Amino acid sequence: MKRQSWFISICFCVTINAFSQAGGDEDREMFNRGRERDQQAIEEAVNGWWTASMKNHSDRIQWWRQARFGMFIHWGIYSLPGGEWKGKKVDGYAEHLMRKEKISRTDYLTLAHQFNPVLFDADAWAKQAKQAGMKYMIITAKHHDGFAMYDSKISDFNIVQQTPYKRDPMAALSAACRKYGIKFGFYYSHAFDWEHPDAPGNDWEYNNPGGDKQLHGAVNWFNTHPELLPKAQKYVNEKAIPQIKELLTKYHPDILWFDTPSKLPISENIRILKAIREVDQQVVVNGRLARTAEISFGDYKNTADRPLEFYPVTGDWEAIPTTNESYGYHQYDNSHKPVRAFIHLLAKAASRGGNLLMNIGPKGDGTFDSKDQLILKGIGAWIHKNGESIYEAAASPLPLQDWGVSTMKGHTLYLHVFKWPADNKLYVGGLKSNADKIYLLDGKRSLAATRVNENDLVIKLPAKMPDTLTTVIALTIKTPLRTDSLRVLAPDMPEHRLLAFDAQLHGGRFSYGDGKAGKYYVQNWRSNDQWLSWTFRTIQAATFTINMKYLAGEGHGGTFLLKSGNYSKEIKIIGSGSDTKVIAQEIDTISLPAGIHELMIKPVSIDKGELMKLLEIQLQRKQ
Repeated sequence: MKRQSWFISICFCVTINAFSQAGGDEDREMFNRGRERDQQAIEEAVNGWWTASMKNHSDRIQWWRQARFGMFIHWGIYSLPGGEWKGKKVDGYAEHLMRKEKISRTDYLTLAHQFNPVLFDADAWAKQAKQAGMKYMIITAKHHDGFAMYDSKISDFNIVQQTPYKRDPMAALSAACRKYGIKFGFYYSHAFDWEHPDAPGNDWEYNNPGGDKQLHGAVNWFNTHPELLPKAQKYVNEKAIPQIKELLTKYHPDILWFDTPSKLPISENIRILKAIREVDQQVVVNGRLARTAEISFGDYKNTADRPLEFYPVTGDWEAIPTTNESYGYHQYDNSHKPVRAFIHLLAKAASRGGNLLMNIGPKGDGTFDSKDQLILKGIGAWIHKNGESIYEAAASPLPLQDWGVSTMKGHTLYLHVFKWPADNKLYVGGLKSNADKIYLLDGKRSLAATRVNENDLVIKLPAKMPDTLTTVIALTIKTPLRTDSLRVLAPDMPEHRLLAFDAQLHGGRFSYGDGKAGKYYVQNWRSNDQWLSWTFRTIQAATFTINMKYLAGEGHGGTFLLKSGNYSKEIKIIGSGSDTKVIAQEIDTISLPAGIHELMIKPVSIDKGELMKLLEIQLQRKQ
């Protein structure tokens, strides 16, 4: 337990140091009392009930690990206006309507009194999820607005008592999912509750902390104003924990999903998890309920919302993309991504050992948007033919490939080809083992391969890409799989993307962006002893144009050295007025012989707070 105590202590050190520089003696004393409270809760969990509850973790999460693909549903009375309030379009997340428009509880009830999803068909929802290849479903039992979408006996702020619908859609959906063999669970907003006078979040009606006004110490309100904590604890005791227990005992869900844990102290979040485990030792709980810098108390981790690229995550993890840019239904948001984008995300997640929980925002009448239905059908058609490369599949030991990603299950390696080589030759870098069989998963057509060298294999492809969404090639390998860890720059690929997410980080203290468009960067680059590198092989000599994508706002600037072997060049970064605009810059031309190379970016000087936020280096092959 000494090692665990050491981990617990370092969870707080960065925050304490930052706080001590800003506050006075009284503020520090209050913060330290909060730290002691939280540390006591962590130690009690780690040294007792939580560690005991994790003994059956592998059994509890086994179905989730095999599933790989699920449906996330944000549905509530906010789905009826769908991003509009009093004739005005409201941008952003539609499910945040109450907060964005500062709607009172009374006015929100007026909206509830109009909510009547007469077209809701639980069987149709579950069937569409099944046909799309989804193995589990999670739906908002209560979102941040505090409105329960089930027959709650704890609060009358619910669909049965406050809407003309007067039925429990969660009960119907739970039964339908079980009928179709889909694991079922709930999203529950435990920390945000905009209708409850004691809960964090509502600062327009109740003057509570945790809202947009940043009242009472903003994110650390419970430490800077500990006198307010009993009020939030009253909400947790009277509504959050009772409703969570109600969901557990009434519906027996397979999974519970939580969000925004920073609105409550870790001690409260841990207390909620303990209440869950006292009722149910088998329900899977996501990682956003209770976590510190070093310990995730949930059964798996979540990446950021709406990612397009994945930063490195160890262990079990899940990503939550949306079909457009809102989780709840938004009638004005037509930014729906193509089917190909989700198939790529699904394959990428599986190739890194993660799950994809894809969000759908149904309409207020209880139907799925036609654009979402087209996406579901497209994914379903692809996964019907290629599902074995996703379900129960794990990350393969192959290094990164320019043409796509790879997964593995048993003795079969699956190559997910996103980009079809122009010469119809697929360079599989790092595959030392020979395959007994190589075939297209869609149709089982056999393919031939030749060995380039002891580390690399080339597969002869058909003249046309059989499935333009993603073509999967299966390789059966009976002997123990042998691979080389170095990435190969395939000689027939015109461009090679060296993402910052895939770089080796040196010097510590870096952090990652959330992976959204324009935010898949490495950040907190503040010291000359911090640097990035990528190691790769080239099969033959080649010349590349080096391009770079990065962000550099007013707080960024400096000079760095771009170096590989005998090549080196100093590059000047000048901060602009925008922290969000992606800068694409051509750097230079580099010629590399065949062999192993390390490309490095090392600061020479950092003129402002941070050098830059690097997204990627692109090596474009010159003819």
